[in-house]
Amino acid sequence: MPLYPEIEPYDHGMLDVGDGNHVYWEVCGNPRGKPAVMLHGGPGSGCNPGFRRYFDPAAYRIVLLDQRGCGRSTPHASAYETDMSVNTTAHLIADLELLRDHLGIGRWLVWGVSWGSVLGLRYAQTHPEAVSELVLTGVATAASREVTLLTRGLGKIFPEAFERFLELVPEDERDGNLAAAYNRLIESPDPGLRARAARAWTDWETAFAPAPPRSVPRYEDPVFRLSFARTVTHYFGNDHFLGEGNDQGVVLRDAPLLKGIPGTLVQGSLDFGNLLGTVWRLHQAWPGSELVMIDDVGHNAGATGVVDALVAATDKYAAPR
Repeated sequence: MPLYPEIEPYDHGMLDVGDGNHVYWEVCGNPRGKPAVMLHGGPGSGCNPGFRRYFDPAAYRIVLLDQRGCGRSTPHASAYETDMSVNTTAHLIADLELLRDHLGIGRWLVWGVSWGSVLGLRYAQTHPEAVSELVLTGVATAASREVTLLTRGLGKIFPEAFERFLELVPEDERDGNLAAAYNRLIESPDPGLRARAARAWTDWETAFAPAPPRSVPRYEDPVFRLSFARTVTHYFGNDHFLGEGNDQGVVLRDAPLLKGIPGTLVQGSLDFGNLLGTVWRLHQAWPGSELVMIDDVGHNAGATGVVDALVAATDKYAAPR
């Protein structure tokens, strides 16, 4: 089941969400269709036009946004003076509610990829009345052990790349929280050090891609690279701002709160997040969820089997509930 044809927005704008931040949003598809909101990954990746194509434009009113600090939202995280203290999970959830109210939407389907799956899950747990269904891929829960796996555990599988990853980290910080250590480097007043740290962070993320090609074109853009690495390490280094108890996972702990919200989880079998059994545990703890595993695919929402399953899910949920 292929992606739907390319489509352009019929409305867009910049929403003042407070704290000096303005969030870019756009809407395409059917103005009288079923509302759906797309949550991008990262944190800090930004949305792209391809995300519009996972929905039937005749059936859905499709909302995309760039979360705080990234994409077309302002101020941009690549600017050293941007205040990252007002960029947290709670802020992003509040922004979603402001946007939902601004657009006059009662309930919407929430579609999330990678970090967007975490944000979508936490949003649904805290605002269940606003969520009609969830469609999630590259599923994570942002538990601290997931961050430890990505920043340290995979070093045993990719030792050469991990050694390079450690080179910029001060020796007395190498046994600690590596994401927090990198965030301190990226927050340095030295622009050269910030740039080197952002490059090293994205090089590490690229190194553990589960299958070729191990290249990400947007990582070659120094502005995107700095913004992305700054935002990811800000969240990773601060336990995703989910509070106490996140070692095993606040989102996973609160999965029973999703009861009554239908959901589809689409996961590649080669996604490294599966090493902790995260998506299976979430599925078991979430009454009414469906888990679709795609063989021989990693952390990639654009892979053929994943696309097929995601489009099938949005098609299934197209009729209003």
